[in-house]
Order: sequence, then structure tokens, then C-alpha cells
Amino acid sequence: MNDPVVAFLETTIKALVDNPNDVKINKTIDEMGVLMTIDVNGEDMGKLIGKKGATANSIRTLLRTVGMKHNQRVNMKISEPAGGRRSVESADMDAAIADLKSDM
Repeated sequence: MNDPVVAFLETTIKALVDNPNDVKINKTIDEMGVLMTIDVNGEDMGKLIGKKGATANSIRTLLRTVGMKHNQRVNMKISEPAGGRRSVESADMDAAIADLKSDM
């Protein structure tokens, strides 16, 4: 049985990105509700998130609406791709801290 919430999310995200074959959606269910974890190509992160997170927030709003229609409490998480900007910044920060400690 194909989940209509997953189908909605997959269709929406694949329409936004340049690498639709790299889109992966993982659905997990717990006592808090349904969590959709999204993995996309690193080059597509900006398109998925949008300016100041506007696109991602809009998708979340629509996703919750579709979820309510199917009696599901749904939320969405976007996974940081390996080698993404945040991981590079973290690695740079770790190196800077190590340099500071060695100077002491």
C-alpha cells in the first residue's frame, strides 16, 4: 500500500530539485507521530530549504495538512548531506580550537 503522505512529499520534493533520483524519504513512527526524514543531493539543499527556510517551512505546513487529512501527525526533517556546509564549518571550527589550544 502506497502511503499518500509519502507520495505527496516525494512528488513535491522531486519537482523542486535538480537531482530527483537522489531524493530519499525515510518514514518513522513513534508516540509523537510520524517523522519524514529527507535526504537529497548536497547541491539541492538550497532549493529545498529556500531563503531563510521559507520553502522548507511551506512544505512542512502542507505536509501537516495532508497528514491531518489522513489522521497522522506529521513532521519533516532534512538530513545534512555528508560534506555539507555545516560539517565543513564544524571541521574548520574544530581545527581552529585545536590551533588555539596548541598556542597556549
